Amino acid sequence: MVQVEVSAVAAAAGQLVLAGQWGVARGLLEATQPVEAADVRAVALALAEVAVDEDFARQTQTGERALAALWRALEVLPDATAGWDAALLQLRSEYAPALFSGAKERGDSLVAKAVLLQDIAPDNGRAGMAAFYAGAIADNLVGDSDAAFKHYTEALELGESALDDLVISLALRHLGDHAHTAGDLKLARAQWERSTELRQKIGHLLGALAQQVLLCVLLKDEGEVAGSQALATEVNRWAGQAGIPFIEKQTAAMTG
Repeated sequence: MVQVEVSAVAAAAGQLVLAGQWGVARGLLEATQPVEAADVRAVALALAEVAVDEDFARQTQTGERALAALWRALEVLPDATAGWDAALLQLRSEYAPALFSGAKERGDSLVAKAVLLQDIAPDNGRAGMAAFYAGAIADNLVGDSDAAFKHYTEALELGESALDDLVISLALRHLGDHAHTAGDLKLARAQWERSTELRQKIGHLLGALAQQVLLCVLLKDEGEVAGSQALATEVNRWAGQAGIPFIEKQTAAMTG
């Protein structure tokens, strides 16, 4: 039997998740046979990440089992950083169905959880991710754009200090949305293009496609209707092949 470090397997699975290859990532992790408690915990954390990320992308709710296994692994061998990561995954798993079902009554409590996670985060990258979710929830469930903008700005600053391209891209995406709403198309384009570049850099398929949807909107606003429709057609095709229904649905209405 070939021996492979669990950390290397988990890292590979993380890259597969970014690429939208959730099934492959899950299969890789499930083929791993960890013995030590720390390795069991690491695999459980990676499997929970796969489940939560796929649930958001495909608007499903299948992550409960993986999260329960992760919490059990943490009971056996507690760890502050892994515990924080588990709490963020739990938050994400609660936010996604609330977002897709329009359960706005959950907004305030979820923002409070995100703010607490930001306050107790073990590093700036994680704090930035929590700040981003505080902003997204404030925006999408609470409807408080001023608070959301503040959280996004904090996320950007924390992401930049940690050199965390994913956090930076998330913050720029949503700051660009605020610029677009305010009518500042130049700033929106700069922020959305930079976010897109960062997502392409790290191999984040869903993220890059979601950004290109926004660029379709921007092209139309700038009067480039044909360009908007052409880009939407390509994004629609890619989202369909990757199995990302909400992007496929968004772009279907934009192809003309």
